[in-house]
Amino acid sequence: MRRSLLYSLSVLATALPGAALLGCGSQTKTVSGTGTPAPAQSTPATTTPATSTASSTAGTTTTAPQSTSGGTPAPTRTAPEPAFAQKESHAEGLSAAAALVRAHGYTPNDTAEYHDAQTLRVLIGTRSGSGDGYGQQAFFFLGGRYIGTDTKEPSAKVKVLSQGDTEVALAYPLYRSGDPLSSPSGGQATVQFQLNNGKLVPLGHIPPASRGAGLSRY
Repeated sequence: MRRSLLYSLSVLATALPGAALLGCGSQTKTVSGTGTPAPAQSTPATTTPATSTASSTAGTTTTAPQSTSGGTPAPTRTAPEPAFAQKESHAEGLSAAAALVRAHGYTPNDTAEYHDAQTLRVLIGTRSGSGDGYGQQAFFFLGGRYIGTDTKEPSAKVKVLSQGDTEVALAYPLYRSGDPLSSPSGGQATVQFQLNNGKLVPLGHIPPASRGAGLSRY
């Protein structure tokens, strides 16, 4: 009986350290289990720098447009174009055209025939110093630029029948041999002058200036 009691006590003493070890092992697992959330707390900490980086990048993009938009408008509106255009239009006026006709030795007949608004403009001039009023030519202008006369030699008379933006119709009295200048007996020839690619082109036959060739314009 006493021997069995001693045996039970020795068995109990041997079992107690094992139970203690088992308890420690379970506690270790619990600690490592509870330790897993710790890295989860560090994850928000990593997101915080990302926000600051984004805000700094946004700041950079905002500053860039300000510097770009600042310098552009300055050099744009500096050329005084309207003043230059006004000077050109004054030079293209009737007075300049009449002065050019006079410089060629002719006097303008009717300045009202010069139409500023048209592309093709015309002025009829009589040879200066002509006592009888004969010896006339038509002076043509493309805008404000002088482009020439209707013929190389003057006609006895030239009349503007009609005119448009790019066309002018001229009438020439026709003379037969022996006709006085005041009484042409050959009727009249009408010739249409038209702008073609910036050049003045007669659309009909211009009568000759010499009376030896039948009907003539002088």
